[in-house]
Amino acid sequence: MPTPFILKLQNGVDLSASDQDALLNAVTHRKSFEAHQDIVTEGTTPAGVSVVLEGFACRYKLLADGTRQIMAWLLPGDACDLNVFGLGALDHSIATLSGSTIAFIPNAALERLSAGSVAIMRALWWATLVDEGILREWLMAMGRRPADRRIAHLFCELAARLEAVGLAHDHTMELPITQAELADTVGLTSVHVNRIIQQLRDQGLIVWRGRVLTIARPAALKAYAEFDPTYLHLPARTAAAARLPEAI
Repeated sequence: MPTPFILKLQNGVDLSASDQDALLNAVTHRKSFEAHQDIVTEGTTPAGVSVVLEGFACRYKLLADGTRQIMAWLLPGDACDLNVFGLGALDHSIATLSGSTIAFIPNAALERLSAGSVAIMRALWWATLVDEGILREWLMAMGRRPADRRIAHLFCELAARLEAVGLAHDHTMELPITQAELADTVGLTSVHVNRIIQQLRDQGLIVWRGRVLTIARPAALKAYAEFDPTYLHLPARTAAAARLPEAI
């Protein structure tokens, strides 16, 4: 069965069986991380690219007072640091949000993969462009969306991204993060986030129990958030499923 990493890249480029085998063989080792553990810290130069196989991770930066801004959620199948391949030292840190399994592809192996297969090179470039599209959407949300729509939109995005790698079913998915981490993502206080979550629950839009989030009324939540998955650049069939309204 394809790994989330292969499934993620397949959303952008059709990879042959030999391309998939080459990607899998390039992984030198896997490592388990506990929640809230740095994978790579700001200012360091990783020797390779890390890929999330299980769990949630994030990109973040800290202010001098210790305040944290999470700038990206990294889900199973996501490469954490493809940008370092051309830039060197990271200008941010990467950490786990939950217990996670991370695979590592050495830089030399990544160079061989890209040189040996146009499809792999295009797939990795596609993944980088999607990351940029998500960042642009988050920037717009932080600057222009009301706080409640900001969180609703993030939940819609999460569902679409996890469905694209086979990890969300019937609008239900694992969400192994705290409301404090959600607050660090959307630039709000934990108290404000708690109020918004309760509001979305009271409207019957979501059910969030423990580590499991269910979007109870998908069409209504998408309309509420004005969610358009175009920026995720998913295949037509997957994007259509994310866009078309279901029964409210």
